[in-house]
Amino acid sequence: MQQNALPPDTKIVLPGGAGLVGYNLVARLKEVGYRNLVVIDKHPTNVGLLQRIQPDITTVLADVSQPGDWERHFEDAGAVVMLQAQIGGNDYGDFVRNNVDSTRLILDLVRRYGIERLVHISSSVVESVADDFYTRTKKDQERLVIESGIRCPILRPTLMFGWFDRKHLGWLSRFMERVPFFPIPGHGRYMRQPLYAGDFCNVIISCIQGRVRDGVYNISGHEKVDYIDIILEIKRATRSRTPIVRIPYTAFFVALWVWGLFDKNPPFTTHQLAALSAKDQFEVVDWPGIFGVKRTNFRDAVKETFNDSRYSSVVLEF
Repeated sequence: MQQNALPPDTKIVLPGGAGLVGYNLVARLKEVGYRNLVVIDKHPTNVGLLQRIQPDITTVLADVSQPGDWERHFEDAGAVVMLQAQIGGNDYGDFVRNNVDSTRLILDLVRRYGIERLVHISSSVVESVADDFYTRTKKDQERLVIESGIRCPILRPTLMFGWFDRKHLGWLSRFMERVPFFPIPGHGRYMRQPLYAGDFCNVIISCIQGRVRDGVYNISGHEKVDYIDIILEIKRATRSRTPIVRIPYTAFFVALWVWGLFDKNPPFTTHQLAALSAKDQFEVVDWPGIFGVKRTNFRDAVKETFNDSRYSSVVLEF
């Protein structure tokens, strides 16, 4: 363990930890010896599933956008990783509650209990040209953290994938299994910088261990991969035989809009389609060197995502 690292029995609190990053982070924290982990999340199915696959950690079913008994778990904590986030949906109020209101409460708790280390998970969208509910509220969230005066690293990941992926590559792979053909909007040449969640979790652990104590860092995927090539890589890794078919962009947009009329929390929205085609390009920094972690190349990361005997079959709910 490096100098300044927290001891293995340190209590680490993960608000919003029953999502993609939280599940991956719990698994990797345990791999390096941390066991006193507290996950607080309001999703009953995903909290229950996490307790079943990681029975030696503490899980708390609670909404961190509202004051409650869950706050007592911050007492004696040595580190907090703010993971809570509303990513998809069509209700702006949900984004405000889960991205902004929750952050105010948690920052107050960090101050109240004098917690030594805080890591804030922001997003690359704060520098995006996109203008949607997620982007607006993540900008507001990051502003709150900066203005709080609490010293902490702020990490801005790009599109993530990995074990337990319910929203991005994981959902795409399951959709591919269920349909006679896989639709691609327009030409499909929308450049992405996908980030492997396993690598990102190692960056977070590096922060917990004290290698980096503050600053804002763009944690972008080092490889630029077009959306259609991401789909082809998923097809290769899963050995799918589903044909890939390009659909006119407008028709694809209309189909998503109609879907959103009948699904309160759709896995893919018109806002996300607009973000997909926004032509963002995010800064690439030497985060492997800064945080002392190894980078996994995209193809190997996709293989590990879909072919790991422990976690590849575990699917979270939306």
